[in-house]
Amino acid sequence: MTIAAILQGRSGPVISARPADNVRAVIDLLAQHRIGAVPVLDDDKIVGIFSERDLVRLMSSYGPEALDRPLGDVMTQSPVTCAPDTAVMAALSQMTQKRIRHLPVVDDGRLLGFISIGDLVKYRIDRIEAEAAAMRDYIAS
Repeated sequence: MTIAAILQGRSGPVISARPADNVRAVIDLLAQHRIGAVPVLDDDKIVGIFSERDLVRLMSSYGPEALDRPLGDVMTQSPVTCAPDTAVMAALSQMTQKRIRHLPVVDDGRLLGFISIGDLVKYRIDRIEAEAAAMRDYIAS
């Protein structure tokens, strides 16, 4: 299975931010949507990611003044991405090796989606449960 299968059931735009947005506004966005990270877009091209980890690092280094800084100055630049045809297990492996929890899905430079490690784990668990149910049904028949 591929990342495209996970994105298939989603609708609506990806919640994102711009490099000129200040950290305070993006924190409000994270809280409002109950998410842990956002892709940072410049003219619809992904230029970074801002996550809870970035916020913790900022607050430790700069204190409350960090909240007024522009996202472009403090985001994680050059994010690791994947393509829609990436296998779910390959994406999980990549996230584990790089110690990241969010992965932008990009095709031809365009952001198609944004997945979390939780999305991938849920997908795998659902598949395993479906396979187990099919095996039980097969054995019972």
